[in-house]
Amino acid sequence: MKGTILVNPYDVYPVQRRKTERMREELSALGVEVSVAENDGFAAYVAHGKVRCALETDFVLYFDKDRIAARLLEKAGIRLFNRAAATEICDDKMLTHVTLANSGIPMPDSIAGPLCYNPAAVCSQTYVQRVVSELGLPVVVKKCHGSFGEQVYLCGDEQQLRSVLDSVKTEPYLLQRYESASCGRDMRVIVIGGKAVCAMIRKNSGDFRSNAALGAVCEKADVPPDIAAMCEKAARIVGLDFCGADVLLTDPPKLCELNSNAMFEKMEQVTGFNVGRAYAQHIVRCVSMQK
Repeated sequence: MKGTILVNPYDVYPVQRRKTERMREELSALGVEVSVAENDGFAAYVAHGKVRCALETDFVLYFDKDRIAARLLEKAGIRLFNRAAATEICDDKMLTHVTLANSGIPMPDSIAGPLCYNPAAVCSQTYVQRVVSELGLPVVVKKCHGSFGEQVYLCGDEQQLRSVLDSVKTEPYLLQRYESASCGRDMRVIVIGGKAVCAMIRKNSGDFRSNAALGAVCEKADVPPDIAAMCEKAARIVGLDFCGADVLLTDPPKLCELNSNAMFEKMEQVTGFNVGRAYAQHIVRCVSMQK
C-alpha cells in the first residue's frame, strides 16, 4: 500500500512538521510505503478538460486546507483523509455551525458577519446595537478561518466591538455569545473513525481562549458519555475520519469547534494514548476495505 502525506508548502508551524513525522512513522510501521509531498499546485490539475493527478498513491493524508486541491484530488479518484467536503466545513467556523444546526447538538449562539467588499465601509450603530441585543456583552468575534486561537477577540463594550468589526469586516467572520462558565477552559476530544478515543481538559488562567498554543495547561480527562456522543455525532454529520472537537464546559456542554487537522502532540503527551497509531490503523483499514 502506498500513501502520500500532503502538506502546505508555506506552513511555518513546527508542531505540524512533527505531526507529519509521527504519521509517517505510524503508517510505515503498518507496512505502508509513505511519501511526504508539498501541496504546490501540481498534485492535481486540469489538462485538456480532464483532471490529471501527479501522485501515484492509494490515499492522501491531507494536511492542508486548500479546498480546490482537495476537490481535484478526489475528482481524480484519490481517497483523502479527511475528505474534501469535511475539511472545507471545518475550515470555516460558521459553516461548521450551519452544517450542525438543527441536529440537536448544543452550540453557542452564533451570527454570521455580513459580507463586505468595501474597506471604507462603516459598521452602523444599528448593527452594533443589534449584535449586543442578540448576544449580550462581552461578545466573541472570530474570523471564520484561523487556527491556534488566533483571530479570536473578546469585546467588552460597544466601542471595542466596533473597532474589532472594522478590522475584520472584509473577511468572513462570526459573532458568538460569550460562555463565561467556560472562560479559559474547555475539553478537546479526539474522534477517530467515529469514536471518541481520548480527551484532555485545557485551562488558561490568563486568557479567555484555552488553546495549548496560547499557554493553556492540559490534563488527561475521561470523556463523559454525553460529550462523547455529541462529538461522535458531529464528526459523523460532517463526514470526518479524524478530528479534534472543542467542547465548552457549560451546562449542558456545547460544541464550539471541529478541527479536521487537529494537532495531537500535546494530547499524546498528556493522555499517553497513541493518537497517531489509531489514526494510521483507521486509514489502513479504510483503504484495505476499498480494494
